[in-house]
Formats: sequence, structure tokens, C-alpha cells
Amino acid sequence: MPSPDSAAASAPAGPGNFVLIARQPIVDARREVVAYELFDRSTAVDAHTPASDIAMIFNALTHTGNESLVGKLTIFINCTHNSLAGGHLDLIQPDKVVLEIQPEPGHGVQDIQNRSLVLAELRRRGFRLAFNHTILAPAYAAWQPLADFVKLDLAALKPEQLQVIVAAAHKRVPQAQVVAEKVETAEQFSALASYGATLFQGYWFAQPTIVKARVVSPSQAHVLQLINLVRNQASTDEIEEVLKKDAMLGFNLMRLINSSGFGLNQEITSFRQAVMLLGLKKLFRWAALLLSTSKANGTPPAVGSMAVVRGRMMELLAAENMSAEDRDSAFVVGIFSLLDTMLGIPLPEALQLLSLPPAVVEALEHGSGPFGPLLALTKACEGEDDAAFAAAAAVLPFSNHQINMAHMDALAWADELGA
Repeated sequence: MPSPDSAAASAPAGPGNFVLIARQPIVDARREVVAYELFDRSTAVDAHTPASDIAMIFNALTHTGNESLVGKLTIFINCTHNSLAGGHLDLIQPDKVVLEIQPEPGHGVQDIQNRSLVLAELRRRGFRLAFNHTILAPAYAAWQPLADFVKLDLAALKPEQLQVIVAAAHKRVPQAQVVAEKVETAEQFSALASYGATLFQGYWFAQPTIVKARVVSPSQAHVLQLINLVRNQASTDEIEEVLKKDAMLGFNLMRLINSSGFGLNQEITSFRQAVMLLGLKKLFRWAALLLSTSKANGTPPAVGSMAVVRGRMMELLAAENMSAEDRDSAFVVGIFSLLDTMLGIPLPEALQLLSLPPAVVEALEHGSGPFGPLLALTKACEGEDDAAFAAAAAVLPFSNHQINMAHMDALAWADELGA
């Protein structure tokens, strides 16, 4: 059964057949994804053939619509010894592939020595090789110089064995990275990292980490980083790097840029193209909307919807008597007026995470400045206090009809966004 952090994709393996691919991320000590292990869910483990192995690799690397399955990262593929002998591996680029090699049945020294010739040739061609902890045994001395990775199955090894095994790996295969797989708890992660493992794989990385000091989810953190980069007019390279780090962030941008609303004649396929086409101003607006509609930290969907309504209403009212730049700022004030609720932290702390114009911060923190009265009016439209509404409307040059129309248009706009 695939772990919760694996992604499945279906790709044609031939007429009437499908290769069902699941992937599980392999992360470094910072929990950044550096590779994926791919699993063929359509073939039993003991039914692997050269044809099925290569079908999975090709579908993972080239199938139209699933380019994001692995991207530019390394992929780990489980192989049988029989599948290593065929010429099908000549058809793929070795620099992206790590072949996971199973122990020799029976552990016969002569059989191991014979296999080492095939493995050495694969490594010479550019493939990297991964083995389980068995390679540390004296019988596998011929394979040890060929190891690029040693994978430790935490479900198959006793906890008290792990530190000794990691130490043995550093001694006998010093060129190899130690990968701890089937990591299920933070305690296992910390222990293996302290022992000297550098890569990690398992169920735990799909589960949310509850840390009191951590108040911004990873996806929110990337949106906030994107907003700050755009506000500071960062380079396209810097913006592209953030988009690459968050699959959902990149997915939403590509979906937006390729939507019918943009009316493009050809599909945009790269983040760089999307950023350059959208422009910094629209990118900032999109990121602000994305943050407001995030469902992280248990924020009710209604909060994001309310923030969108406020932003749009303030923008529509500002269009009556403000410049284009001020209209954009009015939108930002409205959209971030519930930032403390969305992030679950006090507003001053939330605002410190963002780079915003002074007038926007003044309106959000103190309700003053050129946008303070507009924000007060939008808030008054949400309640049933007629006196508060009258007081807010009295200081602004809008008729009741203008205010009502702006409010209704904003509500309709928020509904269309699906916020």
C-alpha cells in the first residue's frame, strides 16, 4: 500500500495496459525533497521483468501530463538481477536514476563476485547504485566499492542495531550516503540524523508537525516568501525557485496562466514563462489571493472568503477617486485585514512576515491613513449595526447605492473565485 506521501500516476504501458506508479519522497536533514523512490503498483514484486521495469521508468520520465512526477530530481528504482542484464537500460539517461540492488539469493560469495561485474559496468555507465544493509557483510566485499547509497529499513532492524549499522556503513562504504527508510516518527528521524544518516524516507514526512513555535504552514511560508520577493522586485530566477519548492503553489500558477481567461494561443509550460507573462503586479495580487484562501491551520473557509470580499470591495470603491497604485493598495489592505486569523498569530507578528507599503500597514494596524476609512466601511457592511455603517459611510464620498453595488459585486466575485 502506498504511503500517504506518495503520489500515484497512470501511464500507458502498452495496448490495454496501464503502469500504476506511486512515488515516495526522499528528503535531506532539512526535509527538502532531493529524490523520489518509484513503485510499480501494477506488478507484483516477484513478477518484475526487464519490460515492466523499463516501462515504469519511461512512463515516469516521459509520459505526457506527468512530467511533474519526478521533475529534475533523482529517481530510485527497485530492480531484480534479471532486469539488470538486459540492454533496455541503454535507452535511459543514467544520471537521473539510482538502481536499488537486491542481495544475492543465498549470499554465495562466488555468485556475488560474478554479479559485481554487471554492477561495475552499470556504475561505469553513470548509474548510481543503492543497496540495503546486507552489503556491509564481509561476503559482499566485492560490491562495497560500488555503493552510492545504503538504505536502512527501520521496520526490519531493531532500534538498538541502528547506530552500530550506520557506523559500519561509514567505515566500510565511506563514499555512500545512508538512507533511513520507513521513518515513522520524529524521534526516529532525530536519532538516525544524530547517528549519521543523511537522507530519510517514510510515512512521517506526510504528517503535519505540531511545534508550538511554528505558526505558518510550509505552503503558507512559500506564499509569504513569494509575496516578499515580488514586493522587493526580485529576479525571475529567485521567484522561479520558490515556485519549484512548492508543488501546489506552482500548480495553481500554471492553472491560472493556462486558463481560458488569459486567452493564450499556446500552453505555458514553465514557471519562468508564467512569471514573465503575468508580471510582478499581477503575481503579487494572485499570491495575496492564494494566501487568503488557504485552509491551513484549521482556518475556516469563510475567513478566506471574507478577506477576498473586503479586498475586492475596497478596490472597487477606491476606483472611484484613487490612482491605480492606490487601488492595488486598497485591495491588499482588504485581503490582509484578516491575516492574523488566517495565520493564527497576532496581527503585528503576522505583518512582520510581509514586506508591505507603510500606508497598508498603517491601515491594518491602526485603521488610519488613506485606507483606514475604506477598511472601516467594508467591515461595517458585514454587520447589522446601522449606526456603525452610517458613521463609516459619512466620512467617505460615496452614495449608499455605490457602496451597496461595490459590496454586491465583491460578494459575486468572491463566489466566482470559489474562495
